[in-house]
Amino acid sequence: MLQTQQHIPTVSELTAKIKGMFESDPQLQDCFVRGEISNFTHHSKGHMYFTLKDSQSRIKSVMFAGNNRYLKFVPKEGMKVIAHGYVSVFDRDGAYQFYVDDLQPDGLGSLFLAFQQLKEQLEREGLFDPMHKKPIPRYPRVVGVITSPTGAAVRDIITTIRRRYPVAHILLHPVIVQGPTAAASVADAIAAMNALNEVDVLIVGRGGGSLEELWAFNEEPVVRAIYASLIPVISAVGHETDTTLADYVADFRAATPTAAAEIAVPNLYDLKQHVELLTNRLHRALDGKMRDAKQRIQRIETSTVFTRPTHQLHQWQQVVDNAEDRLQLALTKLSGQSERRLAQLEGRLLRTSPIERAKRMDQTLKYTVERLQRSAADRVGKEAGKFERLLDKLDVLSPLSVMKRGYSLTYTGDKQQLIKSIDDVQLGDKVQVRVGDGWIDCSVWGLEEEKTNG
Repeated sequence: MLQTQQHIPTVSELTAKIKGMFESDPQLQDCFVRGEISNFTHHSKGHMYFTLKDSQSRIKSVMFAGNNRYLKFVPKEGMKVIAHGYVSVFDRDGAYQFYVDDLQPDGLGSLFLAFQQLKEQLEREGLFDPMHKKPIPRYPRVVGVITSPTGAAVRDIITTIRRRYPVAHILLHPVIVQGPTAAASVADAIAAMNALNEVDVLIVGRGGGSLEELWAFNEEPVVRAIYASLIPVISAVGHETDTTLADYVADFRAATPTAAAEIAVPNLYDLKQHVELLTNRLHRALDGKMRDAKQRIQRIETSTVFTRPTHQLHQWQQVVDNAEDRLQLALTKLSGQSERRLAQLEGRLLRTSPIERAKRMDQTLKYTVERLQRSAADRVGKEAGKFERLLDKLDVLSPLSVMKRGYSLTYTGDKQQLIKSIDDVQLGDKVQVRVGDGWIDCSVWGLEEEKTNG
């Protein structure tokens, strides 16, 4: 049984005691943890919440905005990291968690990781696309140089330009090339050179150094300033083996500051040699033209036209006579062909003349009419003979012909009905008798029925 006088702690008191145990352990207040990031959330207030895990366990972690703002990379899900911080208890949940104040990629430097992440982002935006590269002018009047005024790079650039192309002017814009303010210094200088609008080409860079020392030329403001520059930019950062994001976005990448100066301006000595070479070629070409012209003049002076002009004239007269003969022959031949062609056309015209066509059509019409008349006469004759034969047959079958041989037909008094039997009349009825040459009016005085055998 619990004693009433014994103090029983509340949840908050117990949590505070456990929290005090964590915070009193120096190993837990300054420790490193290696793990994999999962459940990563970047809060709108800037805080980062995530879980660090390995194959057997996990611990909730938080990195507040005041600490993560200095990260050179963006933590991502599944990234293996080494975190530094301390272990404590979150009072509200009563759960222990790791409070991170520094974070480094495990096996990969944070600067290099930041370099890769920004490079991928800018490449997706198209800042490194070759189509945006501007050509470097061949003969610049003013060369702009953006670098540290005290380093070896500026001395190499100025010495190289004055040695190779002393006619060019050099406009130096000193900047800070290392440290937290270097990126803004370089970006502002590029914008100022463009606003000045007096420079033909820009050299932007510095001497060699470590990745940290060259980091300003991997910063996003510098990369975007180079991309936005209307003046062609030559990057000259570090040594030949050093590569920065400024090299990717620049219009031309030089291995060293000295190489950048050699790219920016031509070699005046080489230009002089080239001009001398072109001058010699021009002199040789002019000499050749002069020799050819003299030879042509000599050929003309010794030609037959100048030495024996009448001889050439006689030849031309002969050529004209031959041409006239050929022309006359051709005209005669052409005239004969034209006459034959005309006769052919006249014959065709006569055959196709309306008068001739009317005559031929009239003859054809007369011939057709005669044929039609003969055919009609033959048809009428045939039909007339046929009609006469039918009349003969009809006459033979006609009752009138029978009556001419002594037969007659008896009708009722109104001539409407032929009397075929004694039953059709009665005593005293008027009847009409049709004979071969007229009618006879009669009355019925008696009726006698003929007896038949059978």
